[in-house]
Amino acid sequence: MTPLFSTTRIGRYTLRNRLAMAPMTRSRSDDATGVVSDMVAAYYGQRADAGLIITEGTYPAPMGKGYVRTPGIHSESQIEAWKRVTDAVHAKGGLIFLQLMHCGRISHPSLLPEGATPVAPSAIQPAGTVFTATGPQELVRPRALETGEVADIVEEYRLATRYALMAGFDGVELHAASGYLPEQFLSSGTNQRTDAYGGSLANRARFILEVLSAMSQEAGSDRVGIKIAPEMGFNDISDASPQETYQYLVQKLNSLKLAYLHVAKTGSKFDYRALLRPFFDGPFLSGGGLTNETAQALIEQGHADAAVFGSLYLANPDLPQRFLADAASNTPDRNTFFSPGPSGYIDYPTLESAQ
Repeated sequence: MTPLFSTTRIGRYTLRNRLAMAPMTRSRSDDATGVVSDMVAAYYGQRADAGLIITEGTYPAPMGKGYVRTPGIHSESQIEAWKRVTDAVHAKGGLIFLQLMHCGRISHPSLLPEGATPVAPSAIQPAGTVFTATGPQELVRPRALETGEVADIVEEYRLATRYALMAGFDGVELHAASGYLPEQFLSSGTNQRTDAYGGSLANRARFILEVLSAMSQEAGSDRVGIKIAPEMGFNDISDASPQETYQYLVQKLNSLKLAYLHVAKTGSKFDYRALLRPFFDGPFLSGGGLTNETAQALIEQGHADAAVFGSLYLANPDLPQRFLADAASNTPDRNTFFSPGPSGYIDYPTLESAQ
């Protein structure tokens, strides 16, 4: 038995293998309602042989939306639609966590209720554009959240966790990477607050820890994970002392006893996996450009408990079977990553269908 195909514990669950499907935005939901379609259920159901599926980023409240055709988890219709997804995965014996993603300042008024201004820790306009229904739009200057509003957003994460469980998800993951709201609070380049959520490192980490605590109170901490990606730089995010920042955060996570820590590899030359692995007491997930061979080595050498695959899983619904057979992989079609419709979504061939 190769290391990737041994079992491992993630919170309260035993994964049947150590392949995890990464959270990947695919933009196949109804834009007006944030409701996922039957096609989304087919997509995740095709990939249910993974030890763990982590869904695409899903906004916990209307003000958390940041991209066109992304799903939500705050309305009854969204919950009912997600049930078809979890049923499809569970029918094949799979496990699936919902990733909660509040984009904060990485949004646009055209995506938000009544043309609202995006919110953020501080009113600092990010460079770049965001994709909307009418195409790319320049990011705008966000509105800084009042201190009292922060607790409201923490509550939105709590309720979204409750709704995810109602929809049949096995757990939830907090997206604290990619320059979205949790990382905006954590990073010195986007947080210039002078209240309890800004200034010191302890204050900047407060929002993430409060959100995780609220999510854990709803689901049990052994059904809650977190994703980080230090020095990714995506969405104009930066921090003056990232190694110190993430070491502090990860050490603080231990008291929560989370299901796992998911660390995505970035373009940084610094090895954050090596830095952070010794400081986290629970299951450690790692991904970023992995192959069958590098993932096997990652597990074998004890650098991670599970290997996370992104575009490789996107293009190969039967990825575990391909790895076991040492078979060639389909090539991801980047032109269809975010396009509507089934092309490049649910029509990638399996080994069986190709034969």
